Amino acid sequence: MDLRTEGAYGGHMARTLILMRHGKSGYPAGVEDHERPLAPRGHREAALAGAWLRRTQPPIDLVRCSTATRTRETLAATGVDAPVEFESGIYEADTGYLIELVGLTDPAISTLLVIGHAPGMPWTAWDLAAAHDTDDALRLSRKFPTSALAVLRFTGEWDRVGPGAGDLVSFHVPR
Repeated sequence: MDLRTEGAYGGHMARTLILMRHGKSGYPAGVEDHERPLAPRGHREAALAGAWLRRTQPPIDLVRCSTATRTRETLAATGVDAPVEFESGIYEADTGYLIELVGLTDPAISTLLVIGHAPGMPWTAWDLAAAHDTDDALRLSRKFPTSALAVLRFTGEWDRVGPGAGDLVSFHVPR
C-alpha cells in the first residue's frame, strides 16, 4: 500500500501524525537555550529529513512548530511547504500538552507535522503507539536523536487521538 496516495486506513479516513525532533543545535557562548541555532550537521540532517518526508509520506497539510530558533531553522531546512503555526508551548511540552495540541487540529487536516524537542517528542510518540514491541518502537525507545521522525497513523478524528491509539508505522533517523 502506498501511504502517500492511500486515503483510507482500515476503512476509515487516515490521519498521519509526524513527530520530529529539531536538528542538531550549536552551543554558541552567551546564547540562551531558546535562541540556540542549528549546527551545520543539524541543517544537513534536517534537509535529509525533508527529502525523506517528500519521498515516503503523504503531503503535509499543517506544521506546528516550537518557537525556538533551532526548530524554526529545522523547519526551513526540511523544505516542507505547508501552512505553519508556531506554538511557544511546544518548547517545554510534556506528553499531555502535545496530545491536547494534536487533538485541537482541524478535521480537514489529514497529515500534521509537529517539530519540537526532547523529551516531549519521543515520549509522545511512545505514548501514542499502540504496540511497543515492533522494531521501530524498540529503536525509538532506545534513542530519539536530533532530526529523527516518528510517523504514527490513526483512524477517526484528531480529537480522538490518545495514548495507545496510533500505529507507529515508521521511525526514521536521517543520516
